[in-house]
Amino acid sequence: MPYVFQTFSKDGKPHAKWRFQYTDWRGKRCTKTGTKSKQETEKLAHREEAYHEEIRRGFRPPPKESDAAAQRPFGDVLDEYLAWGNAQGGRRGRPWSKGHSRMQRARLDWWKKELRLKSLLGLEKCLPKVEKALRGLQSGGAAGKTLNDYAASLKGFCNWCIDRDYMENDPLKKLKRFDATPKDVRRAVTAEEIMRLLNASPDYRRILYETAFCSGLRAKELRSLQVQDLDVRRGGLRLHAEWTKNRQDGFQPLPAIVVEHLSEFASTGLAKAIYRRQFIRGGSKAECPKDPLLYVPTHPSRTLKADLEAAGIPERTAEGKIDFHALRVAYVSFVIETGADLKTAQSLARHTTPELTMNIYARVRGSRLNEVTEAVAKLVFPLVKTKPAEPAARPSANPAISVPYARSSRGSIPAASTINSFNISALRATTLGAGAIWVKTQENQ
Repeated sequence: MPYVFQTFSKDGKPHAKWRFQYTDWRGKRCTKTGTKSKQETEKLAHREEAYHEEIRRGFRPPPKESDAAAQRPFGDVLDEYLAWGNAQGGRRGRPWSKGHSRMQRARLDWWKKELRLKSLLGLEKCLPKVEKALRGLQSGGAAGKTLNDYAASLKGFCNWCIDRDYMENDPLKKLKRFDATPKDVRRAVTAEEIMRLLNASPDYRRILYETAFCSGLRAKELRSLQVQDLDVRRGGLRLHAEWTKNRQDGFQPLPAIVVEHLSEFASTGLAKAIYRRQFIRGGSKAECPKDPLLYVPTHPSRTLKADLEAAGIPERTAEGKIDFHALRVAYVSFVIETGADLKTAQSLARHTTPELTMNIYARVRGSRLNEVTEAVAKLVFPLVKTKPAEPAARPSANPAISVPYARSSRGSIPAASTINSFNISALRATTLGAGAIWVKTQENQ
């Protein structure tokens, strides 16, 4: 039987509301607060006891933990989810990166506003509303990948709630993905374009481009490199799980000439000086990198675009566009063109699957297709002289180009060894030992 009683404060005054006790369906004695009226509290207590009695007799299903969590304010659960992600939500139990955490917060806040979520109960049977919201983004010009990212943020939140019994079922289980085929395809930069870009760029950006072309590191990874990460003895860069995309420590081999250039550039301290000047000029409250190996602009693709214009290289062609990430595409394509086996190419690109290396990053150049076509012709017509096919976009002339890496007019970088003139057609990438290096064949004098 339920029991109704009144409690008193320390000074002996009775509290305004009555309280009651009852036995729940598990046989546990529970206490709740009623109303200011004793009669209404007694009715409430009898109703609560009768409800649990029906559960004990099997007339009602037992309550679930998700039923209690469904009434929690959505903002409270969202804060709990973000706190978990910032602590251990990343790969291998590592925290989310600052950028990923910021995007998760922004997208989930957008979903909260779009679906008018006040509690977790609002996510029940929300699939039609979610699809309608995504169609609205699509009509506004959002790409398929952006739509999938928005959906993934909400779906990840729902899965997290299910793991903690805050929700019973996944409301987005039947949500289909959008076509994420990119509208703009990145093309692989040619060897001639690389030389033109390097010659047209300032010294501190030239060394950045050299490292990107010869390592395939992403902009964030290049920005995170410290001087102590350059291993001259092993000939490469030490990578740390705190800032690599795959959240694993690693080592990226580099050509000997790039290691030499990096060592000379690091000794000048120019990268730290540029960062300090930029931070002071912009009034940034963030900490300046302590000992950066390279200077990476805030918007590397925007800076690269200016350097491409200075070098007379088109940003967009029929084969695709060039942005900073296209430097990684060029690196992977060069590794494949050397004849490296698939496992080696995957390891150098630090990809989780070979499909990502071959189907997303590797590119086939038109000149390479012509070479293979002529090789097939020699097998089919071994006794017939075939005239080589002209490539679709063959450069006019291919003179030897001198590529000095010396002190700039501002004297910011000490003079380094000068690369002798070499034929651009002889520039190629090869895999030697554990990593890919560039081989620049000297032109016969």
